[in-house]
Amino acid sequence: MQKQGDATPAMPNHTCGGANMWADARTNSEVFCSAGSYCPTSIEQLPCSDGNYCPKGSTDEKRCFRLTTCNSKSESQNIHAYGVMLIAALSTLLLIIYNCSDQIITTRERRYAKSREAAARTVKEKTQARARWKVAKEAAKKHAIELHSQLSGRFSKKTMPNPDQVKILNDVESETADDSELSSAQPERKRTEASHLLGIPHGKEDSYSSSFDASNSEHRNTNIKKKIPKEKEIHTRSQIFKYAYSQLEREKAQQQRNKNLTFSGVISMATNSDTRKRPLIEIAFRDLNVSLKGKHKTLLRSVTGKIKPGRITAIMGPSGAGKTTFLSALAGKAVGCMVDGMILVNGKAVSIHSYRRIIGFVPQDDIVHGNLTVEENLWFSARCRLSADLPKPDKVLIVERVIESLGLQAIRGSLVGTVEKRGISGGQRKRVNVGIELVMEPSLLFLDEPTSGLDSSSSQLLLRALRREALEGVNICMVVHQPSYTLFREFDDLILLAKGGLTVYHGPVKRVEEYFCGLGIVVPERVNPPDYFIDILEGMVKASSSSDVSYMELPVRWMQHKGYPIPPDMRTSATAGSTMSAINIDDHSHDFDDSVVEEQSFAGEVWQDVRANVERKRDAIRHNFLRSTDLSYRRTPSVLLQYKYFVARVGMQRLREAKTQAVDYLILLIAGACLGSLTKANDETFGFSAYTYTIIAVSLLCKIAALRSFSQDKLQYWRESASGISSLAHFVSKDTVDMFNTLIKPVVYLSMFYFFSIPRSSFAFNYVVLLCLVYCVTGIAYALAIFLEPGPSQLCSVLLPVVLTLIATQVNGTNIVKGIANFCYPTWALEAFVIANAEQYFGVWLLTRCGALLKYGYNVHHWALRLSFLILCGAAFRVIAFIGMVTFQKR
Repeated sequence: MQKQGDATPAMPNHTCGGANMWADARTNSEVFCSAGSYCPTSIEQLPCSDGNYCPKGSTDEKRCFRLTTCNSKSESQNIHAYGVMLIAALSTLLLIIYNCSDQIITTRERRYAKSREAAARTVKEKTQARARWKVAKEAAKKHAIELHSQLSGRFSKKTMPNPDQVKILNDVESETADDSELSSAQPERKRTEASHLLGIPHGKEDSYSSSFDASNSEHRNTNIKKKIPKEKEIHTRSQIFKYAYSQLEREKAQQQRNKNLTFSGVISMATNSDTRKRPLIEIAFRDLNVSLKGKHKTLLRSVTGKIKPGRITAIMGPSGAGKTTFLSALAGKAVGCMVDGMILVNGKAVSIHSYRRIIGFVPQDDIVHGNLTVEENLWFSARCRLSADLPKPDKVLIVERVIESLGLQAIRGSLVGTVEKRGISGGQRKRVNVGIELVMEPSLLFLDEPTSGLDSSSSQLLLRALRREALEGVNICMVVHQPSYTLFREFDDLILLAKGGLTVYHGPVKRVEEYFCGLGIVVPERVNPPDYFIDILEGMVKASSSSDVSYMELPVRWMQHKGYPIPPDMRTSATAGSTMSAINIDDHSHDFDDSVVEEQSFAGEVWQDVRANVERKRDAIRHNFLRSTDLSYRRTPSVLLQYKYFVARVGMQRLREAKTQAVDYLILLIAGACLGSLTKANDETFGFSAYTYTIIAVSLLCKIAALRSFSQDKLQYWRESASGISSLAHFVSKDTVDMFNTLIKPVVYLSMFYFFSIPRSSFAFNYVVLLCLVYCVTGIAYALAIFLEPGPSQLCSVLLPVVLTLIATQVNGTNIVKGIANFCYPTWALEAFVIANAEQYFGVWLLTRCGALLKYGYNVHHWALRLSFLILCGAAFRVIAFIGMVTFQKR
């Protein structure tokens, strides 16, 4: 039973056989050994310098440390001085973290912003200088032309051009070479105009230009050779920003010139090989029907059409028309619904998830990280979703372009904000929500009411940004709720849905009024057409007297207009055209459900709801594990690289939550001081009661803190995982950052508890046990946060430590209770604490240790085994939490 290294004299040991006894020199009494244990036959004791009896071979340096007191007849040392020093150090560190965390982040962001602003200022100055130089050159050219026109009458028009004329042609040629965005016909036109002004006959420009093309080609080649090394040297932050802002200035100049481009210029710009093209995605759907599983309620019915790349399609209709359902069905997010019909992607019957890496989906709710800045939200999406082969300067250019196009320059360094802490405004938050999808350069973009809550100017700004994406071939489909007429004219196509999910119109926006005029529905003057159409579909406004079409007959009229097959139950309205039959058709999907419910009993209705819920859950699980062949051909960053980005993001979030972390540490300090002062470790129980309270307190406080890791950003995770970002990188990165708390919190608690309670075991032994305990309860908290809502998860985090610890401390409980206790983590932690404390007893206290361990049913050799159980329990719950996060996530 002796621990190796105890400072006890060599003596023979004998097995205690029931009545075996030996004399205690300190108390002059006989002590009985327990059966089967090894006990010394005699103990020699030598007095220490302070009057205490110490085992032979020990010294005062081994028992009495500096800054401690060894009072006479005391069982342990007074080491409060060490506790005071450690408490002072930790308190100072917490105060620094609490007060300086924001300053550290702010200083870093300020330095980053200075570098960016300096680069933007430099590029702007160069652009202005280049513009002034171009103006001066045009003035000099105009002056030279005027001078030539004055002298042109003295010379023949057939003479060779002088050097000044050649220089003017050189300037024209170089200008047209620099302006690659202009049409292919413009350089020829400029050269013709310049030659005409110089007096060169038409048709002989090429013969004259050949004389200076050869001399000018060498100069161009040298310029190209000089630019290549500069592009390779783009690696510093300043150079990257200069590259990005210079490209933005060029794009602005190009957009300014594109306003006056001819048709040939547009064709030249579209066929320019230097422009990076995106893959085109076209979605065609035929007889699309969507209904709820289990309840057979129809949400969409017989929707046929096509959305094309390079066009902005608006989906409109009254409330309950199935606009969001239609968008979710096209995006492959209709969970719990039965989708019938045909959906073709680029003319092929493939899953839309095959193009998930180049598809963006903007949800109706603004799901962004509130404790990150606007720029940090955009940058994380760009890093994880853009191609891994794309150079960093190009990524910076994409992010800067989105920030400028959405008008987010003024708030790029501002926190988005949460419910507790106010950040940017609602309209700005809506634009950030859209920007997260724009920075990944999608080929197909779905938006669910992106203009809701925006004013007119913000909506126009957003539509201009989307228009720029459409010019690059992006297929944009968005749900819009009653836009203004100016905004309405910005759309290319319109899908108008009626209640019940029936199509009323699907075609170009420019022809929608013409189509309804053909039906006798004319929009009154000074009335917004989209508002008028929605009011008609709602039944709030009657059509003009010249129209004999009821608003309930509009879906059938559209099917007849396009030649689509009409469902059998709607053919009566197509032939009769009566209002009553139309009403029956329109209400068919709703009255069918009501009639079925009336005929069913209460138990049948409950069973139907349970069945529908089970089917939705099964469909969600199948949908989450659905894997399709990747047809987007975009190689996004690997899991390890995404893990790196996640760690940086979570670390930044934790730094901004440093005050909350400091409060958690302060509560641990107070709990350690209270429990250490109230529960002293004694030699009869080996600190059993003190460690019991420690397990309850540490488990409760660490679980509550760990719940925040996965309960606060569930919506953000669901959005990111649906876009293809790695769930494994998300989970492991959070666990990695939380490992800092796992390592530090035991030190914070023991800094109070250990130096007030003063147990026999060393600080290192207590730290190791407490470290394994915190690792175990953190894994349990992860599972509670993922499987339960915030309220029930907090309640379970409070009750579990108390209930399980009460079960674990039932010494005289029944066999059932003891069997349950063997599977409770407080049993393993408590046994490890007691064994670590008991192993420090030697000499005369060996028999006391044997009796106490026998009473609690502990084995002194099981210390490492109990720690292994705690570690395995923590790892097992982490695996369960990850499986639950991937399986039961919301799509």
